Amino acid sequence: MTGAEMNPSTGETPRLVVAVDGPSGSGKSSVSKEVARRLGAAFLDTGAMYRAVAWHCQQTGVLDDADAVVAATQDLDLALSVDPDLERVVVGTDDITEAIRDPAVSSVVSVVATNRAVRELLVARQREMIDTHGRIVAEGRDITTVVAPDADARILLTASPEARTARRSAQLGDTVGEKELADQVAGRDARDSAVVDFMVPADGVGLVDSTELDFGETVEAVLAEVARQQATQTTDPEGERA
Repeated sequence: MTGAEMNPSTGETPRLVVAVDGPSGSGKSSVSKEVARRLGAAFLDTGAMYRAVAWHCQQTGVLDDADAVVAATQDLDLALSVDPDLERVVVGTDDITEAIRDPAVSSVVSVVATNRAVRELLVARQREMIDTHGRIVAEGRDITTVVAPDADARILLTASPEARTARRSAQLGDTVGEKELADQVAGRDARDSAVVDFMVPADGVGLVDSTELDFGETVEAVLAEVARQQATQTTDPEGERA
């Protein structure tokens, strides 16, 4: 399944919303980007939004004030690329694409992500972006259950804790110590799970376990699950979504 077929009557590509959820180190971002390319779709990294808020709150010194974090989120001038071939995050006039991946931001992003009022604000932005683009692959925690429960395809991408830790280590160039790495993977999962369940697929959400799969095989497995769910909707258009 590659590219997007154009509707000959309208000259437009059909709407398609794919939601990909899962724990840290499961490969959500890299796999979702490639799936978006293959489907001719936009790509939304919702985690980058939480990281951008965390970075901004660090810079302004309000990270320890929950109410101030909410206010900062509400007023944040945030621009996020949805091109799967162009990663770009801008706050105001600052390009923070690289800065939000710094361990200093990673270590505090859960302060933002576990603030329920912040989540409500960012979920509203995420839904608006999904509606605006129409054909999009959106990834992040709670995408399948809260942000886009009516997505055309909903997938939980997971892997064993050992596989996820190894992948995150490789992603960081093997430059992070074992304790810090464990905090970035298992520690963040534990903190974030207090506000959202991203470890077990909800009803109607397909499970893709990539523990024994390489990158290409994982992409193919996700594409196959998208096709399966689309086919199910075609044969059962009255089927209920969870």
